[in-house]
Amino acid sequence: MPTIRDLTVAIRQRPGIEAVVVTGRDGLLIDSQSTIDLDAEGLAARVPGIVASADEIGAAIGHGSMRLALIEQENGYAVVSSVGDDAVLCVLTTATADLGSLLRLVALERQLADLVAAEAELAERASR
Repeated sequence: MPTIRDLTVAIRQRPGIEAVVVTGRDGLLIDSQSTIDLDAEGLAARVPGIVASADEIGAAIGHGSMRLALIEQENGYAVVSSVGDDAVLCVLTTATADLGSLLRLVALERQLADLVAAEAELAERASR
């Protein structure tokens, strides 16, 4: 089974990816990989605010919780995605990164996290 470190390394190795940060929903850093000068703990602390704001918008219009946010900046992008119930993935890219393949990869990772959580829940129910 792949680890969080395996996930961050695999994403970071893709062309145009500058940093990958995995944080808890509480803002505590879980793991990071970066090729740029980055305060990973500082970024991790800011990511839950993005998720909370997106969740509020979703709740206000009846669309539910945030699954993925794409933030376009002057010189690149930030992709923020929920990964399971307790973690958030933040990927920083250059302006020329292949966002389509990155978004597909992030969606696959989210599906994997959902499958692992469902399997763990089934195993817990079976042990009762």
